[in-house]
Amino acid sequence: MSARIMYQKLNPTTMGRDKFEAFCFERGFKVNHPKNYRKTTDSSKTDHFPNLIEGLELTRVNQVLVSDITYYEMNGRFTYLTFIMDLYTREIVGFHDSKSLRTSETSLPAMKMAVKRFGRDVFKGTIFHSDGGGQYYAKEFLEATSSLGMSNSMAAEVYENSHAERINGIIKNSYLAGYNPQNDAELKKDLARAVFNYNTSKPHGSLKGKTPAECRFIDLSIIMKIKQITKTVEIENNSPSYFPTSTVHHQYEMA
Repeated sequence: MSARIMYQKLNPTTMGRDKFEAFCFERGFKVNHPKNYRKTTDSSKTDHFPNLIEGLELTRVNQVLVSDITYYEMNGRFTYLTFIMDLYTREIVGFHDSKSLRTSETSLPAMKMAVKRFGRDVFKGTIFHSDGGGQYYAKEFLEATSSLGMSNSMAAEVYENSHAERINGIIKNSYLAGYNPQNDAELKKDLARAVFNYNTSKPHGSLKGKTPAECRFIDLSIIMKIKQITKTVEIENNSPSYFPTSTVHHQYEMA
């Protein structure tokens, strides 16, 4: 974690934030961010889907998934890392490591992990946003998103997929660099460890200090409460079309 995130979690009473960060930096707790010279995207031969998330208001979990592929260098060899993140909760819902950039070893297995974790039904109507890489335009991947009822969206410029790009740097520089895996088995184990710690331990300013896992839990808890309220009122009123707006809003605010 960054020094600032560590400060938020530790909340020391004897040291301010700036002094704490200086204290960490002076003792070597500072991550150097290497420049990325390796290209993982080749969109020269593809047509782009339109960008469906530009200006979109995020209101719920599973509304938008974003994804990107990066690399991790270990002992002079490259392993490719694919991440899929829920844009509303910032939770990594699927990931995969591979020696190849083929769709069958990158975007597809990462998507299968997300479906295995949460089921198929939750992604109906979800927007899947990525860069213009061929892994997201391949026939087998489009068949997967179509079967799930997803809408494909693509970034025309790097900044239009910035959240997915940021995840790459966080996992590599804030976690894997510290774990320092030395072989494929260690990398696989440390990658799962990094994703788990990121999802469950890293607070986000955009989530009001909550972790991605906490944000998903809160959001799904609210949805389940709304469904339960609706079901109860339907039984009491014997009218399936009745929806108690004021009651639901009150319950949402209470949650």
